[in-house]
Amino acid sequence: MNLLELVDRYGSDDACRALLENLRWPDGIACPRCGSLTVSAVKTRPVYDCIDCRYQFSVTAGTIMHDSHLPLRKWFVAIYLMCESKKRVSSLQLHRTLGIARRTAWHLSHRIREAMANDPLEGPTLFGVIEVDETYVGGKTTGKGRGYRGNKTIVAGAIQRSGNVRLERIPDVRRTTLHGFIKRTVRDEADAIYTDELASYIGIEDDETRHETVNHGAEEWVVGDVHTNSIEGVWSLFKRSIVGSFHKVSSKHIDRYLSELEWRFNNRNNEHIFRDALTRIVRTDRLTYRDLVA
Repeated sequence: MNLLELVDRYGSDDACRALLENLRWPDGIACPRCGSLTVSAVKTRPVYDCIDCRYQFSVTAGTIMHDSHLPLRKWFVAIYLMCESKKRVSSLQLHRTLGIARRTAWHLSHRIREAMANDPLEGPTLFGVIEVDETYVGGKTTGKGRGYRGNKTIVAGAIQRSGNVRLERIPDVRRTTLHGFIKRTVRDEADAIYTDELASYIGIEDDETRHETVNHGAEEWVVGDVHTNSIEGVWSLFKRSIVGSFHKVSSKHIDRYLSELEWRFNNRNNEHIFRDALTRIVRTDRLTYRDLVA
């Protein structure tokens, strides 16, 4: 579905609401407070009344859309743009495209990222041939030496060849930290782990998994099948989105940006990514502005 088809199909709040109800309650409308299926529609407003606990609710009650005054059709366009934009979409772009306040657009984009981060991959999920690398995210500083990294956030990444990627913010690049990240994301039966020459990766091999490296410091990028180009491509996507769209990313909120990138990358071949994003929207608890800026 392209943008024009989205507008034609879901150009009214009633059409948007009907889709959200089908995604949230495929087995029938249920009260979000007590779970009762005995509900009745209120004729004057698009809400329902629970017969058992007398709670009145709408399809957005208790979700990431809770208490939002934005029309649902604007929510749909924002979700679509965040799912389909190759280099991501900024809150300023949503502000201009949707005709909403800047603060509203910023809150809206972070709520959508919060939903994308819902139900994350957990435990070792990567197998086969894995590439692992780390990168530093942060701007330039003045009055500091060339190697100063005190203002940067460190992110570790592991990608399965032709498969999923796992991203995580880490405190440092010590041996215990990187080995712990690999243990959390890579299965024991993985065939191989490819990294650069960083000494912290030494010792990650075992009887089932071999470890091979490329020496970037010596301008060595590919040795046969051994390279880290796939995970480097993920870093390129992330940093191009910062430079071209976001311009800067706060370390306070970087986890949501990473979750968005991880989820969008892992769904890069999913023809139903918009529908799946909406499903997460109606299954994610609210994120208030106060909690966001706390």
